Amino acid sequence: MTSPASSVLGTLDRKVDPRHCALLVIDMQNDFLHEDGKARREGSRDLGPMMEMVPRQARLIEAARAAGVPVIFVLQTTLPDQASSSDVWIEARSRARYSGQDMCIDGSWGQDVISELKPAPGDHFVKKYRYSGFVGTNLDLLLRSLECRTVVCVGTSTNVCVEATAWDAFHHEYYVVYAADACASWDMALHTGTLATAANRYATVAEVSDLISCWHDSGSAIGTESATS
Repeated sequence: MTSPASSVLGTLDRKVDPRHCALLVIDMQNDFLHEDGKARREGSRDLGPMMEMVPRQARLIEAARAAGVPVIFVLQTTLPDQASSSDVWIEARSRARYSGQDMCIDGSWGQDVISELKPAPGDHFVKKYRYSGFVGTNLDLLLRSLECRTVVCVGTSTNVCVEATAWDAFHHEYYVVYAADACASWDMALHTGTLATAANRYATVAEVSDLISCWHDSGSAIGTESATS
């Protein structure tokens, strides 16, 4: 009988091997990040820290596509007339700073991915109705169908939807990697605290440049392997 320890992926390059890795792009949507979105207009959210990381995230997404890593946009969604909302959810959202009750109405401009990260053919989409991308969605089924063992998490806010999705990925037995400089929060102290907890308990915390390097090197290695087989 094979011991589970023998299959442990102990290094970043092994975890993010394109053959078993996916990139989760979480809540990069107009209502959260555009000047005319509800977080800015209704919640007076400072978009600076979040928009500052968008170019790095865009580079990571392009590198993922080039390496054959599936890109999955995880989209916060509220059904019209709050049909997807419970009393518990409504009460929690009423206390959310820099936000609103009816963010990202299904089918609206506010739900769309920001123009700086235009989705490409072959990308995947998962609608979520709570903070975690795994609750009440097909994300786990999609990842298993893609034969993924690892998820790389990027997006906003680090300490809410990114963290909730990352924790649930770990609880679903996926390796979790945060691309630290492709995540952000309205309060970067909360961002830093989230990453410190992740690194000490359940995830690998890396930089965009580290991941791009791994994917470039993996692509070269896979190409060499195919040419000699």
